[in-house]
Amino acid sequence: MEFKIGTRMIGENYPPLVIAEIGINHGGNFEKAKKMIDDAHKAGAECVKFQRHVIEDEMVESEAKKTIPANSKVSIWDVMKECSLTFEEDKKLKEYTESLNMIYLSTPFSRAATNDLEKMNVKAYKIGSGECNNYPLIEHIASFGKPIILSTGMNNLENIKISVNIIEKYNVPYAILHCTSMYPTPYNKIRLGALTKLKNNFPNAVIGLSDHSIGNYTCFGAIPLGARILEKHFTSDKNWSGNDVPISIDPYELKELINGSKAIFESLGNNKEILKEEKPTIDFAYASVVSIKPIKTGEKFTKENLWVKRPGTGEFLAKEYNSLLGKTAKEDIPKDVQIKKEMFNR
Repeated sequence: MEFKIGTRMIGENYPPLVIAEIGINHGGNFEKAKKMIDDAHKAGAECVKFQRHVIEDEMVESEAKKTIPANSKVSIWDVMKECSLTFEEDKKLKEYTESLNMIYLSTPFSRAATNDLEKMNVKAYKIGSGECNNYPLIEHIASFGKPIILSTGMNNLENIKISVNIIEKYNVPYAILHCTSMYPTPYNKIRLGALTKLKNNFPNAVIGLSDHSIGNYTCFGAIPLGARILEKHFTSDKNWSGNDVPISIDPYELKELINGSKAIFESLGNNKEILKEEKPTIDFAYASVVSIKPIKTGEKFTKENLWVKRPGTGEFLAKEYNSLLGKTAKEDIPKDVQIKKEMFNR
């Protein structure tokens, strides 16, 4: 349940890897793409993700020109035609990302795009939800033997199992990301409980969340459920145009997600014991058994002469109060004195 991309360990015992998905938010503009890498880096991101499109190998032109995505006013062909970068541009973005000691990921949408990424020597592959049941493409990607991160929007457990069987056949380490392919995703459609189902059904996988809701709330909620990869669309400026910009987080929100995910990860733990670091607080916060009126030698401890008061520095704490009732005083005890062992007959 752990693997490495570059030098970054990913798994249950490691802080979540936050993937800033630049995707196609650059709109085909190389300089905008580079700026988003810079802004993600300044926000503390370890990883940015792009998409590799070779549209002639990805789509049937005549049909794609008649298909309009829900978050677009033009055809999917026109969207990708405008947003595609050249091989050389993608290669330069990878080199620039890695020069900043960040992880470069990209989602291939075709066999040709996968081959391009392999020529670029990417360290791992991200497979999008639309390709989760594209079993021929998954097999082609898995054949290169590199870690795979698989998004699972628009797919059920039966579909995912087939993909996982292909990946495991090639002995490739992998992660499965729960995802809902709605843009934006309403909170009541996120279904964070699916993370537990994925964890139980795919014990060899690292589990994560690819999130299309507004803000960071659902990513934060996914961490205690086992998510160790968190993917969000990212843009430098929410005023930029682009189909995915409205659901993207900006540099401030990205920094918040990174810092918050680390804090929540550090906060996890399943024991409920008293910590030694709590002792200074115990000393003032606990209550000790004390006399609330003078008690004479031979007099019994009763509810009328014993009670509990702060601080918790006495020999007998409040939890032991009932066990002292009925004991006999061996000496005169003034009012407001913490009870000690030598003060009574046992």
